[in-house]
Amino acid sequence: MTHSLHKAEPGSTQRAPGRWLALAVLVLAVLLVAVDATVLGLATPYLSEDLQPSGPQLLWIGDAYSFVIAGLLISMGSLGDRIGRKRLLLIGATAFGLVSVLNAYAQTPETMIAARALLGVAGATLMPSTLALIRNLFHDPRERSLAIGIWSAAASAGMAVGPIVGGVLLEHFWWGSVFLINLPVMALLVLVGARTLSESRDPSPGPWDLRSVLLSLIGMVGVVYAIKEAAADGFAWPTLAAGLLGAAALYGFVRRQRALPIPLVDVRLFRNRGFSGAVLANLLTILGLSGLLFFLSQYLQLVQGRRPIEAGIAELPAAAGAVVAGLVAGAAARRFSVRAVVSGGLAVIGLALAALTTIGQSTGYPLIGTTLLVVGFGAGLSFTITSDIILTAVPKEQAGAASAVSETAYELGTALGIALLGSVVTNVYQSFTGPAGTPQAAHDSLAGAVVAAAHLPADAAAALLHAARESFVDGVALAAGVGAALLLLASAVAWFLLRGQKLTNKPVQH
Repeated sequence: MTHSLHKAEPGSTQRAPGRWLALAVLVLAVLLVAVDATVLGLATPYLSEDLQPSGPQLLWIGDAYSFVIAGLLISMGSLGDRIGRKRLLLIGATAFGLVSVLNAYAQTPETMIAARALLGVAGATLMPSTLALIRNLFHDPRERSLAIGIWSAAASAGMAVGPIVGGVLLEHFWWGSVFLINLPVMALLVLVGARTLSESRDPSPGPWDLRSVLLSLIGMVGVVYAIKEAAADGFAWPTLAAGLLGAAALYGFVRRQRALPIPLVDVRLFRNRGFSGAVLANLLTILGLSGLLFFLSQYLQLVQGRRPIEAGIAELPAAAGAVVAGLVAGAAARRFSVRAVVSGGLAVIGLALAALTTIGQSTGYPLIGTTLLVVGFGAGLSFTITSDIILTAVPKEQAGAASAVSETAYELGTALGIALLGSVVTNVYQSFTGPAGTPQAAHDSLAGAVVAAAHLPADAAAALLHAARESFVDGVALAAGVGAALLLLASAVAWFLLRGQKLTNKPVQH
């Protein structure tokens, strides 16, 4: 049965059990990547105390994974189209599990950053493969919308599972244990996936152009690095050089794709207003959200004094909202309109983030929980529909490349969000005035201030913690305001670019 998934007629009863079981395997991969991302935020205070990274190193630990994955996604999506998406998924899953061990046992900040980057290489194989396989498994448009909704909801559920599982582990084991949980999940994915997934690839793929791969990697990493450094320290010559090199590489990448008879990604897709609008909406949404959510775990633990498992449970409403929205988004877009659902979803996220500008050290949970619920619901609506639009804009043979464009926008937004909004928080935080004897490490990060306070007299420690927490909260509030502005801008962009866009109602042709 597993070898007949693509041969049976759409909608036939023989097909149905196979494709839904295959979807369950793909959901495992999505859960894993989502769990890995959220677990790191919870583990950050413990990791900071153990490895003692500087402020910039802490940001690199947070976004090295996203930088590398953003640079490689398009190449890996196209590679999956060529060598087979199932094969690439299983290779990537195995590598992801093995590299997780390196993350768990990192001894220095530099080792941790390198391990996160290697995890990004493995992670780049997973996300485009899962979406592309969904595109090829589900030919009925309504079923496909539901499958993408489940895929999107799984990513959100991972956001919930990660902090809770991570919280339990952090209360009983050291911070590296949060990475070791990847091993049993990956083993299950590989064993079950090898039996249930059917292979799919582009029958006439053309060569995998290594020059294009290098250009996309250098371009993405160069541009993102320059933006990150400029946001933190202003425009120095090395930063400007990295940005110019990245921009030149991306320009070369686009020119090369237009010249190649069979490109890694068909850049002419961006002439499609709906496709461009969906990609841009993804990018701006994640940019506005990720930097803020990266610091929210630290706020709940280091400012409000919650235990890791309490912080994990406190973040549950975001996942709950996204799961519900992912399951109803397709039906809502068909009943109302694509642009109303996407633009409305982005607008409610923006308004929710605006409410967070009032945050203080003692802000009650009802405001935080309600904000997270609304943010999750809006993100679930937007991501499910934009993923569907991007995925169905191309022939199914190029599904891997199209999925990679969607995921690149997501990961690039994550990296830029942590870089830009993280730099906003860091710059505001570092300006606080501590009592006499405050070490420089206390100004590098809030976790550093907590460690430093433990070695000061009681009065000085209390004064240091109060000043550091107050400054950190001011930074989070400002970042929430910037995030809100970005999301409202994204809402307006989506309303304009997605005008007249509809979810396809035609079954995919074999």
